[in-house]
Amino acid sequence: MQDKNTMTTARSKFLSLVLRHSPQTIGLKLDSAGWARTDELLACLARSGRRTSLEELQAVVADNNKQRFAFSEDGSRIRANQGHSIPIELELAPQQPPVELYHGTATRFLDAIFREGLTRQSRHHVHLSASTETAAAVGRRHGKLALLRVDAARMAADGHVFYCSDNGVWLTDAVPVSYLAKLAV
Repeated sequence: MQDKNTMTTARSKFLSLVLRHSPQTIGLKLDSAGWARTDELLACLARSGRRTSLEELQAVVADNNKQRFAFSEDGSRIRANQGHSIPIELELAPQQPPVELYHGTATRFLDAIFREGLTRQSRHHVHLSASTETAAAVGRRHGKLALLRVDAARMAADGHVFYCSDNGVWLTDAVPVSYLAKLAV
């Protein structure tokens, strides 16, 4: 039998798939802002053979170290905070970013990044971190770490728009090369 941490991780990964990329995998419908009704999500999970109780779902949301998911204030709806590859509108208000933001990646991507800048790829936004520690943790997942500094203050002054998701991830459409610098790691 799987231990509790393994089960929670598996549920979290599957929830990421469903709420960020493929709700149709279990027959779930998201609204235009990415919200699903909590009761509908639980019913769809059960029908797909992934029965989850409300308490287990609440634990996945509460225990996720990256706070990828959020419930509405009344708990009747749930969504992923960012990272979607499906068309949704998170309804975030533009915000003034910190002076510097950071992006962790793998060294094998640096040539392309310094040719094209940071692009959103299949997601809605480029994801940036307010701390080098968080950016490094993200970058290490992709291979040998490369840490980039983003001159967010200059980008904002030049008209680029930033948003901050509910879990503190900074989002923007793209980061042109002229705003990037490689940090020593």
